[in-house]
Amino acid sequence: MFSWMVWTPPTAIFFICIALMLAGMTIWELKSPTTLRKGFLPMATTRGDRLFIGLLVAAYINLGFLGLAGVIAERLGLQQEPSIWFSFVVSMVVLVLIMRKG
Repeated sequence: MFSWMVWTPPTAIFFICIALMLAGMTIWELKSPTTLRKGFLPMATTRGDRLFIGLLVAAYINLGFLGLAGVIAERLGLQQEPSIWFSFVVSMVVLVLIMRKG
């Protein structure tokens, strides 16, 4: 079914994490409805807003890393491009930061 797409383990884990977050947020919202809150983001947001913003930022971090991986390898004198696990970890840390403090 998914043979047309190259599913590397980091890509699969990234999308599994997104699906689990969406399911978890749905259950959390049903059990405890959210209210607006002001954090470091320039507007008042709900949990769902912060999740959406965090997922967008995570996607941009991963896309930026994919686009710059060759340049990073060249500048640091690496023999191969750095692992995508680095961008995955950074994007998840940023997502948690936005969810908690945003």
